[in-house]
Amino acid sequence: MEIADKKEPLFLFLGDVAAFYLALWAMLLLRYGKLPDEGVLALHLAPFSFLFAVWVVVFFIAGLYEKHTAFFKSRLPSVILNAALVNAGLAVLFFYYIPTFGITPKTNLFLYLVISFALIVLWRLYGTRFLGARKRENAILIGGGEEMRELRDEVNENARYSLRFTSVIDLDAAGSIDFKRDVLDKIAAEQVSSVVIDITNEKIGPMLPRLYELIFKSVRFFDMHKVYEEIFDRVPLSLVRHNWFLENISSSSVTAYDVLKRIMDITIGAVLGVLSLALYPFVILALKLDDGGPAFSRQTRIGRGGRPITIVKFRTMTLANDEGEWGKVENKVTRVGAFLRKSRIDELPQLWNVLKGDISLIGPRPEFPRAVREYNEKIPYYNVRHLIEPGLSGWAQLYHERHPHHGVDVEETKNKLSYDLYYIKNRSLMLDIAIALKTMKTLLQRAGR
Repeated sequence: MEIADKKEPLFLFLGDVAAFYLALWAMLLLRYGKLPDEGVLALHLAPFSFLFAVWVVVFFIAGLYEKHTAFFKSRLPSVILNAALVNAGLAVLFFYYIPTFGITPKTNLFLYLVISFALIVLWRLYGTRFLGARKRENAILIGGGEEMRELRDEVNENARYSLRFTSVIDLDAAGSIDFKRDVLDKIAAEQVSSVVIDITNEKIGPMLPRLYELIFKSVRFFDMHKVYEEIFDRVPLSLVRHNWFLENISSSSVTAYDVLKRIMDITIGAVLGVLSLALYPFVILALKLDDGGPAFSRQTRIGRGGRPITIVKFRTMTLANDEGEWGKVENKVTRVGAFLRKSRIDELPQLWNVLKGDISLIGPRPEFPRAVREYNEKIPYYNVRHLIEPGLSGWAQLYHERHPHHGVDVEETKNKLSYDLYYIKNRSLMLDIAIALKTMKTLLQRAGR
């Protein structure tokens, strides 16, 4: 049994596609006043099918297939409307620039866009209601620490999960545990069918023989840390010990993935790098007119294997490079620099670092040497993030909202590391593509850094 329904995105996707095709059929019915015949359907089916594929990608970028989407009903209409407006623009461009299909973006397309928007909103608001209406099984949570409390709150406050914690045994707060009173009696009284447990906690050892007996009473057990990772998409740092790395992390390369990733870096990096050259004269001119300083900043960062690399960015601060010596020198973001950061234009020169192989398009963000030295001293296993190439964008950048900039913050960097470890453990070409698409959403919203 899965705690979170991993089929939910597929279910939402199939519903969206069905709504797209139903809207097409309804549009033809309204437009021509009769059931569409095979000829009319054939004329519209091919071009609209291509558009539907593009529109699904837009929906993905908009976040409409992420966790909890089915339940944020207050935001859904506005999110769908924004995605629909983008899709409408793409459809107009498509039919204008590929006129061979014989369809012009006039009455048919206008009718279709209205109908499809209405159907998608109705489907997402009402057609998915039974996703969260399934019966939830009672469970007991046994563990300790902040991660245990985060897990308890998330599961109990969200109906999308298959479990509900009717009791929580906090091993850190409890003195001695009466197994019969605290576990067996609660399982019987609360009709508990599942136990989520921190099997690594030292206080669990004496309980193991008696917990084993519960298997024969149809009680199922889940590893608390695996449930936490499944729900929060990051590795719980309380779990991270040497044995965890031996089981989950390896510096050895996966040949097929590494080759495909490098091909993607070179192909996309070259295309974007060449296209971005058109912006260089305007950015350089703006920086010169702003304060007369140099256009580029060359910074030393730490790359794969802990080796120093030099990355190139458009200058955004009064000094071209303070080498991460924050607070020791006066260095402020310029007016033009603020815009470059917000739009991520300052990152464009790093595409040439991607082509060189110093960094990848996707991976943990590279840090300054000073910050790395301090984090290595104060954060256990921090250097594991240097097993792979750093990247322009990464899992932590998307999901860790409070990562520090221009300063050393040990606590927040620990949280950031939990996302980096999740990426290193689960990295794959599909995950890289997902990160790239979600990064596009960030760029389009001008919500970078």
